[in-house]
Amino acid sequence: MSSTFPFSLSNLPTQLFINNEYTTPQNPTTLSVSNPTTNTLVSNRVPLAGESDVEAAVAAAEAAFPAWKSTPAATRRSIMLKFAALVEQHSAILGELTRITLGAPYEAFGKFEISLCAQSFEYNAGWIDKFAGEAYPQQDGFMRITRHEPLGVTAGIVPWNGPLGTVGLKAAPALATGNCFILKPSEKTPFAALALGRLIREAGFPPGVFQVLSGDGSTGALLASHMRIRKVSFTGSIATGKRIQKMAAESNLKRVTLELGGKSPAVVFDDCNLDNAVTWCVNAITANSGQVCFAASRVYVQAGIMSEFSRRYKAALEQRAKAINDPEEKGTLMGPLVDEAQFKRVQGFVERGTQAHALLTGGQRVGEKGFFIQPTVFTDVEPDAELYREEIFGPVSILNSFKTEEEVLAKANATEYGLMAGVFTQDINRAMRVASEFESGMVGINCISLNFLNVPFGGSKQSGLGRECGRAALEHFTETKTVMINLSY
Repeated sequence: MSSTFPFSLSNLPTQLFINNEYTTPQNPTTLSVSNPTTNTLVSNRVPLAGESDVEAAVAAAEAAFPAWKSTPAATRRSIMLKFAALVEQHSAILGELTRITLGAPYEAFGKFEISLCAQSFEYNAGWIDKFAGEAYPQQDGFMRITRHEPLGVTAGIVPWNGPLGTVGLKAAPALATGNCFILKPSEKTPFAALALGRLIREAGFPPGVFQVLSGDGSTGALLASHMRIRKVSFTGSIATGKRIQKMAAESNLKRVTLELGGKSPAVVFDDCNLDNAVTWCVNAITANSGQVCFAASRVYVQAGIMSEFSRRYKAALEQRAKAINDPEEKGTLMGPLVDEAQFKRVQGFVERGTQAHALLTGGQRVGEKGFFIQPTVFTDVEPDAELYREEIFGPVSILNSFKTEEEVLAKANATEYGLMAGVFTQDINRAMRVASEFESGMVGINCISLNFLNVPFGGSKQSGLGRECGRAALEHFTETKTVMINLSY
């Protein structure tokens, strides 16, 4: 296996990857990205794929599709496993290429999300010869079977907060089921994705099967509205997800999977293991500096333990704040927010919240340069407040008390988000009862804000459509065909 890699912080990938070749975009416009730790320019040469570039990628994918969908399972599996191994092999440099514009520490976050990408390819590779259809009992002289067939040219638009982990969640099931895949990374964190081209080619993917087009929202719009792309999987904001769904419907009615925002409630009952509840709630609002879709940003604690939970939660967050530092430094657990725009957005929520609500801890910028902010908690926040209703996407949570199960369920469900929820209690009957009543696509019992590759990931209400991970992801990248066999003619 190759031990060399052409890209580094001094040699950033600044070309598109189309048809297994790095190419200069036909669109001359480029994008700029900065380092959020120092607020200094990283590059002003990030390629922005335009209409001609998208057309070239789609044409290459269409040409590659017939052979790829017919590739023997063992061959396809071998390619995907080799790609996973290459991602793991080059994890350190891929992490650096992400850190330079995301600001996430490698040991605390980058290593995890790159492993998630590799493990996604390993997991989905194992499904290739096991993703069977169904056969129904013979009746009335007919036998009925179903089969799962690839859609064709598909695309994934991934977010800046998990720029390689989400690649695995989208590209791996698409490729495993015989589709060709076009990846559009976020304009804020493009370099690790662009660097994958070298590994795609080395793993043995045929030309046109797996391509990378960097760009901004205009590139995403070209993919979402393209008449020959059959599926788009998007992770990002609700507002953008709605636009993508509309473009998909108005073009060729392409399939969409939308993994959108969250405002996840953590419900802590007075019989919980308090240390466990505090640990999960702290980790769930500080991971990746709170820039996580299923962060536990609404914490509800039963009145009997509110005082003690509040004391421990505050102390643990203030301890975590001591590990806010340059993500290159050893021991850093929290880096900066991704850029100035995100920092100003979060800072605006904090400043307005401070004027209207009690501040338990945090609320301050850390340092004079870069976009660092303390973990911040507001208490006794009313249901009509923006802190209660809006996804902040930073290390900011609210802490409210409750008395009864009925009361807290009403509060937990009183948003348009439904991605994740968590309940902390040692009463298994209560845990299962509350879990069933949450209006949420995922529920943790004595845990929160996590996912597994072998079970569906996704939300209800405006938190999204469809599911990633597990068998569900494969189903969303295929068309179910029913075959009826006349046995009596």
